[in-house]
Amino acid sequence: MNKPLRRIAIFCGLLVLALLLRDNYIQYVQADTLRTDSHNRRVAIERYATPRGNIIVDGNPITGATETKKNGINDFVYKRTYKDGAMWAPVTGYASQAFDASQLEKLDDGILTGNDDRLFFRNTLDMVTGKPKQGGNVVTTLNAAAQKAAYKGLLSRGKGAVAAINPQTGAILALASTPSYDPSSFAGNTNTDAKAWNKLQKKNNPDDPMLNRALRETYPPGSTFKVVTAAAALENGLYTTAEQHTDTPLPYILKGTRTELKNEGNIPCKNATMRVALKVSCNTVFGKIGADLGKDKMQEEAEKFGFNSEQLTPVRSNASVFPKKMDDAQTALSSIGQFETAATPLQMAMVASAVANQGTLMKPYMVDKLQAPNLDVISQTEPEKMSQPLSEANAQILQSMMETVVKEGTGTKAQISGVTVGGKTGTAQHGVANSEKPYAWFISYAKLPDGSSPVAVAVVVEDGSASRDDISGGGLAAPIARDVMKAVIDSKK
Repeated sequence: MNKPLRRIAIFCGLLVLALLLRDNYIQYVQADTLRTDSHNRRVAIERYATPRGNIIVDGNPITGATETKKNGINDFVYKRTYKDGAMWAPVTGYASQAFDASQLEKLDDGILTGNDDRLFFRNTLDMVTGKPKQGGNVVTTLNAAAQKAAYKGLLSRGKGAVAAINPQTGAILALASTPSYDPSSFAGNTNTDAKAWNKLQKKNNPDDPMLNRALRETYPPGSTFKVVTAAAALENGLYTTAEQHTDTPLPYILKGTRTELKNEGNIPCKNATMRVALKVSCNTVFGKIGADLGKDKMQEEAEKFGFNSEQLTPVRSNASVFPKKMDDAQTALSSIGQFETAATPLQMAMVASAVANQGTLMKPYMVDKLQAPNLDVISQTEPEKMSQPLSEANAQILQSMMETVVKEGTGTKAQISGVTVGGKTGTAQHGVANSEKPYAWFISYAKLPDGSSPVAVAVVVEDGSASRDDISGGGLAAPIARDVMKAVIDSKK
């Protein structure tokens, strides 16, 4: 072979070798990545080739599937359907042939489609016996009656959110957000679905109905944060009983400034006891507590309740914020839920939950178990302690203070006959120079005669005809919290 031919042969051999190496790299190294890539249409085709398994609440499916191929819709055979889709959207998310999936539909897609590796043996057996592949189920911790009460209450108030938790386990019982959307409206792959999707996008709809306000929106918590500040005072020994006078002057001037921290209305805050200060919601008392403790101790207590950390339920919840860089005046404002303090409704439900559970905060979760198509349990969530924001003794002191708020303070509209309710109202002002309507808050828990606490709730109403005082939280949000708590209690009878 002459020299030019030899060079060409070697070059061609190298090309073949490179092709073989590339082919093997794609087949064996990149196989899983390419197989599951969202841009691989085969992934979507496989996802909708069989009916998806269901998301379950109280033993009943809140999802379904319908055949679409007979209607000539591309190469997808089934599409997702939802029962009361708008009510459950903050829990389920969506599964769409055109727009992928979100929340539980996305996180547990492998179980719902039947493609999860944990179903391999089951799928292999079905293949041998000729049975069609089936999806498994996601069994939630949600309480249908509580969710209905939360959603119904919010619908009459405009924008808002509710989160409810079982304090003893951390199980999420309700997660509602308004305005909402029906995932069924864009579950397919048609022009109609595309129009419905586009209509829901924030750029086309300023109300942003696809925002999960219970998990993904942080609000100034206003006076509901005073529960955290009271916990910090008790835990750090600044005060040891609910009846201690706080030596708070009136007026109270923010440290390092000439600015007076004002209370809302003519309320008895001068040298008030801790109990009275929480009952009437004294800004001066809790602002002074925060400044006296200092930012480090306040931050430590807030973080024990879950602030400054994302929560995975398994759906991700935004991190609530207690600012880390503050002077004394800003610490005082942060300690009454102002300045840069911000919280999700889930976070504030966690605060009420920890107080109700004798100071122990349980990790919140909304998936009880994952099931195979034959209902065998693939995985089960076990309740998990998250932190200990309060000692049992201090939790009981704070419970007595919160129960006074509902018995004779700003939260009387949360009362339930035969049930002990503890709560805290809040009105969080926002906008430039507080020009916008305030957010109305209420956090609470219910305690049964046997001492157990089956539910803690946080409610926030973004707008409405709210006045600028704490009774707005009592007027707008407390009745919703009451109805959610009552729904949980009644469902256990």
